[in-house]
Amino acid sequence: MLEVDYAVVGLGAVGSAALYFLSQKGESVLGIDRFDPPHSMGSSHGETRITRLAVGEGQEYVQLAKRSQQIWRELEELTKEDLFRQVGGILIESGEQPWVKYGGSSFFDKTCDYANSESVPHEILNQKELKEKFPAFETGSKGRAYYEPSAGYVFPEKIIRTQLDLAAKNGAKIRVHQPVQAIRQREGWVEIQLREETIRAKKVLISVGGWVKDFLGENEKPKFKICRQVLHWVKLKKGSPMESVKPVFMWGYGAEPTDFLYGFPSLDGKTVKLATEQFEEIPHPSFLDRTVNKEEQDLFLKDKIEGKFHGLLPEIERSEVCFYTVTEDAKFVIKTHPEMERVLLVSACSGHGFKHASALGEQLASELMVD
Repeated sequence: MLEVDYAVVGLGAVGSAALYFLSQKGESVLGIDRFDPPHSMGSSHGETRITRLAVGEGQEYVQLAKRSQQIWRELEELTKEDLFRQVGGILIESGEQPWVKYGGSSFFDKTCDYANSESVPHEILNQKELKEKFPAFETGSKGRAYYEPSAGYVFPEKIIRTQLDLAAKNGAKIRVHQPVQAIRQREGWVEIQLREETIRAKKVLISVGGWVKDFLGENEKPKFKICRQVLHWVKLKKGSPMESVKPVFMWGYGAEPTDFLYGFPSLDGKTVKLATEQFEEIPHPSFLDRTVNKEEQDLFLKDKIEGKFHGLLPEIERSEVCFYTVTEDAKFVIKTHPEMERVLLVSACSGHGFKHASALGEQLASELMVD
């Protein structure tokens, strides 16, 4: 039976970071994943993810976003990999009513408040300034925008791979294609049963995203809502003003949580990656429909894209599916397992987790090492 000081179950955005930071301490460390990360089965794939500092989901997350950006720069120095592109970011509000994401007040206003409170450099653009600087967006007569120069995008698969490679270089052992069959605590150890072996660890971090439901009692499972999301690469018209859009962008165009779009500057000069958010619940990640048919693509173009952009063709080159693990208040869940005090749980990043993930992994690694 393999014995280690620390085991990390789930090696996505947070777990790969936690494994990397644990491996720096010279302890025996093991990472376990049911797939082979980075992979396309969870919440951390699809080419790019937005990062920004003034996060409207909560002021408590600003420092995590700042630290994650520092970590990515440190990883770039170590590996010479291109992980983070600081191209700026804009948040647009153009509806007749404020866009509200998870209840409460305007997401736009909260973003501005947190930027002011946390000294995040930014600029507010009125409708005239927005149209002059970003003519590709058709925001109507009441549009306004928050511009943050420190925002940008990261490459999630590359960051996960880099963190895992560095952890392995530091001596961490990694098991892939190994779903956990059972986990129990006994006599000062946590035993993790895999298909072909049993692992004993002094402390365990479970960071499995939506698969957290497999590690919880029936009364806890409903607190984690699995929501299918779809990413689309929409074709650019030749000479399109969208070709000149350099920052990432988020756009709350109505009052409902689903009245929202986000997108990225074109990486290939031919398409723009665009997506919305959906909150229809499915019971478990294993039930996720990972196919996207033409009818769904056409509905996205008509309901979400039509009339909002200049220079996009009504054609989608490709689409990919991921999912959010959402809590009612959109906050992260970080807690000791209710039945095993040597096991720490983290999940439900509620669709805004990658920008915080590396710093969160660092924080959890430190918490795990406290006696």
